[in-house]
Amino acid sequence: MKRAIAISKPSFSDEEWHSLREPLASGWITQGPKVKEFEMQFAKRHQVKHALAVSNCTTALHLALLGAGVKEGDEVIVPSFTWVATANAVLYCNATPVFVDIDPFTFNLDPSQLLGKINCRTKAIIAVHLFGLCADMDAIRQIAGEIAVIEDAACAAGAGYKGRPAGSLGLMGCFSFHPRKSITTGEGGMITTNDTALAVKLDVLRNHGASVSEEQRHLGPKPYLLPDFCEMGFNYRMTDLQGALGCTQLKKLDGFIKERRQWAEFYKNQLGNIPWIETPRFENYYDHGWQSYVLKIDESKAPMPRNQLMEQFQNAGISTRPGTHAVHMLTYYKNKFNLRPEDFPAARRANDCTIAIPLHNKMSPEDFEYVAQTIKQVK
Repeated sequence: MKRAIAISKPSFSDEEWHSLREPLASGWITQGPKVKEFEMQFAKRHQVKHALAVSNCTTALHLALLGAGVKEGDEVIVPSFTWVATANAVLYCNATPVFVDIDPFTFNLDPSQLLGKINCRTKAIIAVHLFGLCADMDAIRQIAGEIAVIEDAACAAGAGYKGRPAGSLGLMGCFSFHPRKSITTGEGGMITTNDTALAVKLDVLRNHGASVSEEQRHLGPKPYLLPDFCEMGFNYRMTDLQGALGCTQLKKLDGFIKERRQWAEFYKNQLGNIPWIETPRFENYYDHGWQSYVLKIDESKAPMPRNQLMEQFQNAGISTRPGTHAVHMLTYYKNKFNLRPEDFPAARRANDCTIAIPLHNKMSPEDFEYVAQTIKQVK
C-alpha cells in the first residue's frame, strides 16, 4: 500500500470523545461553563490574567485591534510573510496594513525595519510568531514604545521567549485552534491579556456588545433580564463543545510539543548537511512550539525547483506545503496598495523557496524515517 503521510493531522483519543458528553448531556452547547474552564486553564498555562475564547484566530485579531483602538485612518504594521488573515483583520477595522519585511532566518518580522515604518498614524504592530517560533519581542517592544504590540500567536500555543510564554509578551495575544495547529477545537481562537479593563471590553465585543453575559441571563434569578447594548459588537463566541475539546487538548499540549521537539531535532540531524536545504535556525532562548517544520530551499544548488520537489514528494506519499505566502504578492493586496514582489525581498524569497514537511503527533517513527530518507535521496 502506498504511503500517505499528511502534512498535519489532529491527535485525538477516547478522551476527546468522552469530553463532549457533558455539554451534550447538559444541553448547554453554546458558550458556557466549558468555555470558561478552557479559558481559565489556557490563561494559567500561558501565565496571563485573562483569556477569552472566540470563534477563530481571525476574529481574535479583529477584536484585539478594536480593543487597541484601531480605527479608520490608522496604520497597523504587519510582516509581509504571514497568513492573509493577519492583514485582513486590519482592513476589517478600516485601517491600513503597513508591511514590513522579515528576518530571512526566523521568517518573523525584522525589528531593524520597524523604525522606518512608524509614523504618527501607527496605532499597533502585529508581531507574528510564525510556525511556532516567537518574534523578537524585546527588540520589537523597545522600538514600539507606547504603540500597542499584538501577538499573532496563531501557531504558538505553548511556545515561549526568554522564559515567558507566547501570549504574555505583548498587550494581547491571539491564538488559533485550527486542525493544523498543535492543539485543536476544529475552529476556534483565544485572546490573552493582562489588562483587566481591556478584557472586559473584549468580552462585551465578542458577544454582540451585550452588557450582560449569556450565563448571567440564563442562570440568574431574573428571567425578564435582557442586556443593554451600548456599542456595536459581534457574534465571535466559542461553543461549549469546542471548549470541552479544548480542555482535553490543552492537557496534552506540553507532551505534544515535547514529542514534536524530538522529531524536529531528528530532522535537523538528518537534513542539516544537505547543501541545498536550510533547516530552522533560532537562538536557544526561544522555546519553539513546532507547529510546522519549514525548510528553505536554495534553488541555485537544489537538483530541481521547489515546486518540482514538492510534486516529487507528493508522488512519494509525502504531503508538503509552502511555508505560507507573502501577503504583498497576493492579487488583492498587490492591486489595492500598488505593491511589487521585489518590495519585500526576504518575504518574496520565503514565499517561493519554503517547504513545510510533515510534523505532527500522529506520525510514527517509520513515517519520520521515510520522510527524511526520501528527501536525502533526491537527485
